[in-house]
Formats: sequence, structure tokens, C-alpha cells
Amino acid sequence: MSATDQARYPALQSNRLTRAVRWLRLLAHFITALLMVGLVFPRVSEARRASLTGWWAQALLRILNVVLTARGARPEATARNLIIASNHISWLDIFAISAAHPARFVAKAEIRDWPVAGWLCDRAGTIFIRRARRRDTAKINETMHAVLSTGATIGFFPEGTTTNGERLLKFNTSLFESAVVNKATLVPVALRYRADDGELSPAIAHAGDAHFLETVAMIIRERRIVADVTFAPPIAAEGATRRDLAERAEAAVAAVLNVPRPAPHQRLVVGVNGELAWAQNSGD
Repeated sequence: MSATDQARYPALQSNRLTRAVRWLRLLAHFITALLMVGLVFPRVSEARRASLTGWWAQALLRILNVVLTARGARPEATARNLIIASNHISWLDIFAISAAHPARFVAKAEIRDWPVAGWLCDRAGTIFIRRARRRDTAKINETMHAVLSTGATIGFFPEGTTTNGERLLKFNTSLFESAVVNKATLVPVALRYRADDGELSPAIAHAGDAHFLETVAMIIRERRIVADVTFAPPIAAEGATRRDLAERAEAAVAAVLNVPRPAPHQRLVVGVNGELAWAQNSGD
């Protein structure tokens, strides 16, 4: 946290009673999730699971007093064969996106070994992958095909790690292959979290050596957080290469966030009527 953030942070904090109530509500909500994925999910359809996932994510945001602002080309709830690619700031990203459009996310396999939380993620339908293993990355195409065929939306974070939201890292191309193979529609999503004073939240980023519960405590201490979730225009993956998809998704997210683009081969422009559209950079 910068010196500027340290100066403004106390004024953005909630009081102790509010924090205590949030912790208690969060515990009860977590127990609800355990019961939901253990008892309800095995007995209901994929569409019903998506609906429950969206409800749980929305309730989580309310408990933490995170106000969701969803804008842009938000997909219809009934849309199929969708893959979301987003910048990555915090563990909260999954729930911010799922509150706007429920999705099953790709996550590192190590999470599966976490006590309780690993079991919860597994039963909730998380797709686990070991990025260091080429054969595992290849196998993920088959898994994602099976998930997409059920009507579920898949989400992943191509940066491969988190940032503080002030910059964008190069998008890794490997998982975009699944969009190509499955002829999916790719939906770039730009995430940004703002504190109660309108500036970037100093508490939300899950970076460095911070423990998971420490990041939860930081969020709970915030008086209010606004989660801006912007859906850029969808991209048809059929006929494209995974590198092309990665570059176009980078360009879309960078344009929305107004940050430098790691691979600016295309740009997102605002038309006369305010609509967003793709345009080629000169010289491409």
C-alpha cells in the first residue's frame, strides 16, 4: 500500500461492529455454500446450478458491501458456448463475474488440496489445471468441451497471476486454444475495484505474500467497495488462432481499463452512438 493509500485508508474503513457482523454473516454464508454444493448440486441441472451460483455470488458481495456495476455487452443468461477471459486482481474476481454472469472457472490444481475450500471449489465445478504440465494443458481442451456442452460458461484469467489493477500483464495463449477447438464465443471482461472515495481500492488486490484470510479481513474493513465488471464485445473464436484471440482480448481489456496494452494489434473504439466496436490499428 502506497503512502497516499495509507493516508486515505482510515477514512475508508468500517467500524468494529460492522466488521463483526460481516464476519458472522460470511461464516453462515460459507456454511450455506457447503450444504448447497454437497446436497443440492448433485440433484439439479446445470442451469439450476448456474442460477444458484449467481445467487450465492450476489449474496456474498452484499455481505461484504461490494456494489456490483455490470456494463457493456453483458451476455444473455441463456447464452451457450461462452468463454470469459478477464484480468485478475483478487479471489473476489470469480464472484464479481459470477454475480453478473455465472461461470465455472479454471484454477490452479493446488487449490484442490486446500482444506475445506478445495473440496468446495471441486464440488462447485471448478476446472483444475497444472499449468506446468503440457499434457495437462492439452487435456483441458477435452474437459472444457464437456463443460461447454452442458450449457455452462467457462471463465479463466489469462494473466496467470494477480495485479493491483493499475496495469495489465501479457495474456498467456494456452487456454485460448480451448476457445478455438470448441468454436466458442470469447467474452473479454475488464475488472476494476474502487473504494468509497472513487479511487482504486487499496484493500482488494491479492498480491505478494498476503494470506487468504488477511485479504478477506482487508475487504471486510473497507466501508464500501464498487466492483466494475465491463463486458467487451464478444469475439467469435471459429477460424481464429489462439494467439489472435489472446491479443484481441488483451486489447479489449486494456482499452476498457485505459492502461497500456501488452500486445496492441487491435483497438476497441467508441462509435458515434456510444457503441463499442473493433478497429484495426494502422500498420497492422
